[in-house]
Amino acid sequence: MDASSRRSPVPIPAADPELEARLRDAVAAKAKPPGSLGRIEDLAVRLGTIRGSARPAAGKATLLLFAGDHGLCEEGVSAYPQAVTAAMVATFLSGRAAASCFARTVGAEVVVIDAGVAADLSGMAGLVHAKVRAGTRNAAREPALTPAEVEEALARGAAEARRAVRDGADILLVGEMGIGNTASSALLMHRLLPAPLALCIGRGAGHDEAGLARKRAAIEKAAARSAATDPLRVLAEFGGLEIVMMAGAVLGAATERRPVLVDGFIASVAALAAFRLAPEAEASLFFAHRSAEAGHDLLLRTLGAAPLLDLGLRLGEGTGGLLALPLLRAAAAMLAEMATLDEVLAGAPGGG
Repeated sequence: MDASSRRSPVPIPAADPELEARLRDAVAAKAKPPGSLGRIEDLAVRLGTIRGSARPAAGKATLLLFAGDHGLCEEGVSAYPQAVTAAMVATFLSGRAAASCFARTVGAEVVVIDAGVAADLSGMAGLVHAKVRAGTRNAAREPALTPAEVEEALARGAAEARRAVRDGADILLVGEMGIGNTASSALLMHRLLPAPLALCIGRGAGHDEAGLARKRAAIEKAAARSAATDPLRVLAEFGGLEIVMMAGAVLGAATERRPVLVDGFIASVAALAAFRLAPEAEASLFFAHRSAEAGHDLLLRTLGAAPLLDLGLRLGEGTGGLLALPLLRAAAAMLAEMATLDEVLAGAPGGG
């Protein structure tokens, strides 16, 4: 990888290894048998290390939900018409989508961002208007984005993450909406992981066998058009704007020392792009769940990432991240509020 491709909006601060060691000691001293809270203990240490504190705040969580359209839809890669993207943006804003319902359940804020929807959404109240262009170009025939558009989308995603932090977010979640985006994600995974293309392609939103064959043919045609492997070039050749902006948001969150809950297949591919650009960003990532979409399990295993949940989800929208959010909050509370064994013994009859 060209070193020039490894760049983030601003330098990502390194974690303090001494703090991590102290946090592990603090967790070990809690009033419980060693390791009895399993992965929650590791989550607590990671949260404290990211935030640089033994009492990491986890109260306000913000889902950044990016929407964009894909020129690959011209090749029939989706079972749904492209107009569904804009319709779902309106549904998010009305509070009636799955992500909206889950966000209310766990007390998270949802920020809906037009990264590149192929429709005029300028009249939609409550929408963040960050459109780079109205959908990507058809990657089966030409690069989906120009290098300048990739840079702009990365910068806008990072800016949205920083804005959320300024508004008080302790934890960021990334999610997406975009008809055809599993096809673009398969191409990105193929080049950035890397992995055989056939193992990266799934049914997406519900193709039958004929639709899946059509999707495979379109993706193979796009892959054959370019041999790009450099991360920025790969994003330009195959990326969706919502995917690139999610990658930028991951980088922006890492610069602000905020943990990021990554949703399913598409969000994980965006996270992969982010730490191919800036490997130190990986330390901020928590993979929320293992998606049922083909390719996601291979991506997670190759990265050595252990997802928090495995519920057979494959919707996107940040839904898996929202369901995993209480686990991070519980880990933060355990680190900050749970008594130590010494404190328990001191308060016992005849103690201290």
